[in-house]
Amino acid sequence: MKAHQFALSVSATPTAVTAARHRAVDAIQGWDTVLGNEVVHTAELVISEFVTNAVRHAEAGPVSLSVRLDEQSLRIEVCDDCPELPRPGLPDPCSESGRGLFLVAALADRYGVEPTAVGKCCWAEIALPTNPDHPIVSPLVAQRSY
Repeated sequence: MKAHQFALSVSATPTAVTAARHRAVDAIQGWDTVLGNEVVHTAELVISEFVTNAVRHAEAGPVSLSVRLDEQSLRIEVCDDCPELPRPGLPDPCSESGRGLFLVAALADRYGVEPTAVGKCCWAEIALPTNPDHPIVSPLVAQRSY
């Protein structure tokens, strides 16, 4: 499998989340490889959560997104200029936010955050299934019975 990479820088505005997610997913689906729907959908959710958090917490600078594919995994990185590292906690049950990092932890095979010279970089890795025609079924996805 050929390695692929996509990178994008967006301003820290609410419309940036949708634009970044759509452009990254379009790029991933345009690569000459079959990843399987599970990997693409997981990447879309992780990108959305990371970019949303970066836009919400970035001070003024741009938010950068990169996606790299190699033979074993799809790696997503989102960097911003806010030096405060995210701390997952239990949100209030009535809260409309605060669950994004739990979602990333449940979906990604590995994830983390690293401080940078100007802020931080959140990353997640999604392992590629050995056979993309038989995707891994997440326990979080409701199964329909007909």
